[in-house]
Amino acid sequence: MVKIFIDPGHGGSDSGATGNGIREKNITLQIATRIKNILLTEYNGVEVMMSRTTDEFVSLKDRTDAANRWGADYLLSVHINAGGGTGFESYIYPDTTAPTTTYRNNIHDAVLELVDFRDRGKKTANFHMLRESNMPAVLTENGFIDTAADADKLKSASFLTSIARGHVDGLVKNFNLKRKPTAVYHTVAPGDTVYSLSKTFKSTINQMKKWNDLDKKYTIYVGQSLRVK
Repeated sequence: MVKIFIDPGHGGSDSGATGNGIREKNITLQIATRIKNILLTEYNGVEVMMSRTTDEFVSLKDRTDAANRWGADYLLSVHINAGGGTGFESYIYPDTTAPTTTYRNNIHDAVLELVDFRDRGKKTANFHMLRESNMPAVLTENGFIDTAADADKLKSASFLTSIARGHVDGLVKNFNLKRKPTAVYHTVAPGDTVYSLSKTFKSTINQMKKWNDLDKKYTIYVGQSLRVK
């Protein structure tokens, strides 16, 4: 089981950067929550812990202490930039080697494949979240909140989902995560039985009973939409 610690930057009394009517603390939480939901909904073999799940203040020390106590395999800290620039950049701790460099490269490249941000490069910095974590860690800066063009993108729910999806794609590559099987449904036809459908779709009667909340007689009706796989 891969343990991913996701850190939405800032929170509570610490709003982070502000500009163009939005606050960093809110955008980072939206992105981080999307990353968590995609991972847990679509992939097997992964656990997720977040440093915060609401608009609350959590100190930097408390964040890395939580990740270290949990024994996370990877720490992902999500931020929004400021200072009048534009684009996406990522950070790891100076002089860090593989696998941290490889993990960061995969996430950086995956995000830029999905979002229309200028590539500001793969960088290093002596940030607390990178320095005090016992596991490989990356900090991403997802656009500039005080640049109107970037901020307009960050106001879009679909754009934030694309940012989150990019982070997830990188994590999937880093840890070889496997997708959960997609549910398949069958419209019951005359002559169908739970037994015959279980054979056709290589399932079991008990699985189909559980999926479809069937009664003890496994009653199905013509025209019923039945999950079969």
